Amino acid sequence: MARIRTIKPEAFFSESLAEVSVEAERTFFGLLTQADDHGRHRDNAAIIAGLLWPLRAEHTSVHVEDDLQQLDNAGLLCRYTGCDGRRYLHVVTWSEHQKIDKPSQSRLPACPQHHAADRCGPCKGTCTKRNEASPVSPRELAETSPNTPRALDLPAPPVPIPPGTGSEAPTAPQDALVGPAGTTDHIGKKTAGQVSFTEGSPKVLRNLGEGSAPGSRILDPGSSFPTGRTAPAATVSANQLVGEYIAACDERPPSDVIGHLGRIAKKLLAEGIAPEHIRAGLQNFAANPRHPSVLTSMVNEAMNSRSAGLARSGIRPTVPAHQAWTNPIDAAAAYAEEL
Repeated sequence: MARIRTIKPEAFFSESLAEVSVEAERTFFGLLTQADDHGRHRDNAAIIAGLLWPLRAEHTSVHVEDDLQQLDNAGLLCRYTGCDGRRYLHVVTWSEHQKIDKPSQSRLPACPQHHAADRCGPCKGTCTKRNEASPVSPRELAETSPNTPRALDLPAPPVPIPPGTGSEAPTAPQDALVGPAGTTDHIGKKTAGQVSFTEGSPKVLRNLGEGSAPGSRILDPGSSFPTGRTAPAATVSANQLVGEYIAACDERPPSDVIGHLGRIAKKLLAEGIAPEHIRAGLQNFAANPRHPSVLTSMVNEAMNSRSAGLARSGIRPTVPAHQAWTNPIDAAAAYAEEL
């Protein structure tokens, strides 16, 4: 439920807000009106985009996710996982700038980093589910097993040999372990405590006698049954396009910029836009770096730009391109029909 909040004049020359884009700053101000009385809200970009950007179709949930990441990097928001396993966020400086008269109890989990001692909505008090832990770690193998040792865990005892046979007892326990389990080894002794395992395996063995079919076994994502055909040639991916952009830069761009460009390139490829148009847009972006969201406009410019004046091919081809007016050299010849 949206609420009326306070925005101080100091917010417009805040150094923390100056680190993020204008769109991220508006998302931050919008979250102030949507968060509960303790500054908490669901960390879901689709929900936040529907609440704060309902009439701005160009600002999608992908852009809102980038806004939240910028605000998190600037220390304005804290994104965390609640005790119920869901993602939440809260405004870090909420108590410093928002004075709530008679605040209502929060129904959302508290932040384990900043509000560990505050009331947790699902727990109805101090969060106890987050502190529960298994008394024995699953990887802790140092404890001795309470089970009785089996015969396989014990070394082989020496086997008495009748006198006069001329054979000597094995000098080491491992000598008695030579040979298959339950059979007599080369000195006529059985392995200690080892018996044949006659129980059948519950898993069905794979048929290894099947002949190999020609061609690749990698199926086309659109096929529902194996065809035995070779896989189609790999096309240019978004990672390759962004990799070319990174290689063209003097310094490696920030990870947020790379991730944002990768998401936009992947979306454009899914729409069927040719990779060379996306590559041209990335080259233009490398020459004039701005916010990653302008990559879509740069790709559109690379696709639909025309260099033939104001005349566009295919649209009213009979209309000539505009030419600047110049006075005729011979006025009598130019206006002979009108004079």
